[in-house]
Amino acid sequence: MATSIRWVRTATRIAKPLLVTALISFALWLGACAGDSQGDTAPDASATSSGSGGAASACSDGCPASTPHCDETTGTCRACLDDSCPDGQYCDKDTDSCVGCLDDSHCPDGVCVDGNCVKGCVSSDQCDAGESCCNGGCIDLSSDLNNCGACGAACPSIPHASTTCTSGQCLLGSCDAGWIDCNQNVDDGCEWDLSQGECTCTVGTTTPCYTGPIGTEGKGECKSGIAHCLPDGSGWAPCGGQVVPSFDWCDDGLDNDCDGTNDNPPDEDGDGWSICEGDCCDSIVECGSPELVNPGAFEVAGNMLDDDCDGQTDNVLGLCDNGLASDTTNALDFAKSIDLCRFTTDKPASPKDRTWGVIGAKFKVAQGGQKPSAESHSIRGGFGTNVTPQSGSNMAVLSSGVAAAQDSPNNTQPDWQAFQPGVAAGKSSNPPQDWLMANGGKMPNSPGCPEPAKQVNDSIMLELDVRVPTNANSFKVSTFFYSSEYPEWVCSQFNDFFLTLLDSKFVPNQNQSANPSDKNIAFYDAGGGNIYPLGVNLAFGNTGLFKQCENGQTGCNMTAVQSTTNACTGTTMLAGTGFDIQKPPSPPGLKCCCGNNDLAGGGTGWLKMSGNVKPGETIKLRFVIWDTSDAYYDSLVLLDGFEWSVSASTPGVSE
Repeated sequence: MATSIRWVRTATRIAKPLLVTALISFALWLGACAGDSQGDTAPDASATSSGSGGAASACSDGCPASTPHCDETTGTCRACLDDSCPDGQYCDKDTDSCVGCLDDSHCPDGVCVDGNCVKGCVSSDQCDAGESCCNGGCIDLSSDLNNCGACGAACPSIPHASTTCTSGQCLLGSCDAGWIDCNQNVDDGCEWDLSQGECTCTVGTTTPCYTGPIGTEGKGECKSGIAHCLPDGSGWAPCGGQVVPSFDWCDDGLDNDCDGTNDNPPDEDGDGWSICEGDCCDSIVECGSPELVNPGAFEVAGNMLDDDCDGQTDNVLGLCDNGLASDTTNALDFAKSIDLCRFTTDKPASPKDRTWGVIGAKFKVAQGGQKPSAESHSIRGGFGTNVTPQSGSNMAVLSSGVAAAQDSPNNTQPDWQAFQPGVAAGKSSNPPQDWLMANGGKMPNSPGCPEPAKQVNDSIMLELDVRVPTNANSFKVSTFFYSSEYPEWVCSQFNDFFLTLLDSKFVPNQNQSANPSDKNIAFYDAGGGNIYPLGVNLAFGNTGLFKQCENGQTGCNMTAVQSTTNACTGTTMLAGTGFDIQKPPSPPGLKCCCGNNDLAGGGTGWLKMSGNVKPGETIKLRFVIWDTSDAYYDSLVLLDGFEWSVSASTPGVSE
């Protein structure tokens, strides 16, 4: 057996004369109870393990100053590890150095380039509505002189006149003082010098003319015409016979708008799709809100519209979570398990395929980088005796311990282990740095509770990249949080965290609520500035959201803040989970229970968690849970029932 102990709760609370005895006793006790499946590494490099040797001990004798950190997973000395870089920096495993960013998610106001955050964009999804990404900048192609209608398509200079970019076309602007356009030919600008007198011509003569957008003459169907000199020689008659750009149809094989491409009509409603790209409603004549109807939209039930232009009305996307293996390592399966059932690519070859959907999914630890324990995630058809999925046949389970219930059939693959005292998987890291920095470098806690330690253990993060439907302004997902920290460790510096970090470019209007500045939508706003992270401390202050539990005393262990809760409504949803075990074993020197409040844990019940999004953007969602300070007294979260909404929400959690 390879068992590692980092028992901070005991070490910081037991009187010094008893410290050594308590630590040794707990190590022996845990070894007797846990069995060989406890884990094989310590949460930090200072802890020891008694394994069979091999890679984990290859650099245990020390590392040189140039590469001072021992990577126990590979047995190599490295210049940096995930938790060794300064706050705000990340370990780049390829260059073995601390950098400012590893990907764009670390750069809320720009993009990651060579390990540094810079202002700019890499795709139009990062730009505001009506803008496109050109050479790293967001540009309005409808009015930008240097990118008129397309990236890099600059409007040319013409003699004695300005040019304008209007609706993506270069047009003749105003003439310079003392000059006019006499011959109605845009290519020579304002050619008549008024210092030589008013515009004249020779009676009986003609001249080529063209009044369409600059640069379109001779392209596609566009051609110049002929202007005849007026009978009195005082100028030219209107240009006759010219063909200027007109609406481009899909299937006539002609370049009617003279942009060099056949059959590419404009996107009249500005939603990113033209009729040739599958938009079934491109103008207000066809439907009331054409910008909300296109292949990138989600189908809204009951509105009698073909929102996604698939030829059917109100055919809501079906579920996709049937038949998923409980121990799958494919992160995309977890998107399916919470009912995100459409998948797409970042840069599809055809605009018709630029639908909403999941672009990618990964498992990480809290700071990113290394993989979490395989036992920390599972897909389940239920949890315990009475908890069933909110939608479909399965749901996602993430845990700082083992993602399994005590009772069958959801207690194998991975196999259940007790949440109290818990499982040390040996996965330590820093908290998500963007979230931590947004909170001033501190770990937020509930009102009246001490600041938690920054040590993150046994974390798991499910990271999803998702293109938002073009008609969606928010989403919600059902969540159920359990913790074995209830009741003993309520309102302490050891409280475990569950975060849902949303990277979005949503900007609220006057009647909408902004997403939190730290990106975490897993919180409860009790009013009056009282913000509670979604966790066990919802039980402190009787918020009414931590209610699957026993009423009574809380915070009875060591330095936790003692209180009493009376908001629990029952324990039926704890049955068979393992959080319902009565008087569970306790580590030496620590209380098992708070008087008659003697179950292994408690939970919230199902809650709704909401966040706002910008239609059509690509968001990053990070669901992450961890043990704080030590690696024991595990917590767990269920996720299910993801839904889009056409309306903005009030971010946070509610019943």
